[in-house]
Amino acid sequence: MISTRGRYAIRVMMDIAEHDTGKYIPLKDIAARQEISKKYLEIIVKDMVAGGLLTGASGKGGGYKLNRTPEEYSIGEILELMEGTLASIACLATETNDCPRKAACETLPMWEEYDKMVHDFFYNKKLSDLLPK
Repeated sequence: MISTRGRYAIRVMMDIAEHDTGKYIPLKDIAARQEISKKYLEIIVKDMVAGGLLTGASGKGGGYKLNRTPEEYSIGEILELMEGTLASIACLATETNDCPRKAACETLPMWEEYDKMVHDFFYNKKLSDLLPK
C-alpha cells in the first residue's frame, strides 16, 4: 500500500512543477494549496532534498525547486525514495532473494510478474503525465 508519504511527495512535486516560475516556492504556499500540514511536509521535503529530487533554500525568497524537468522524473523513483521498495512480498524486496524456498516456490513467478507490472507502470509514468495539459 502506498502511504501518505508517497502520495504527498507526488503532490508536492506536481505543485512545484505547476507553479514553477524559476524561483523557489515557499513550503507554506505548497501546504496551503495542497491542504497538507506544513509540519508534515517539512519532514517529507527534507527526504526529497536528501534524495536529490528537490533543491531547497532557506530564508527570504527560499523554498523548493525541482532539480530536473517534470519529464525527467518517474513516479516510481519518487515512490521508492519515499516508501522504500515497492515489492509485493518480502523475498522480492532485495536483489538477491535469499528465500530458502525460492527454488521450490510455485507462486514466485506470479509475484515476480506482478512486481514487474507495478515497477513498469510507475517507472513509465512521468511527473509530466500527471500535470494538467
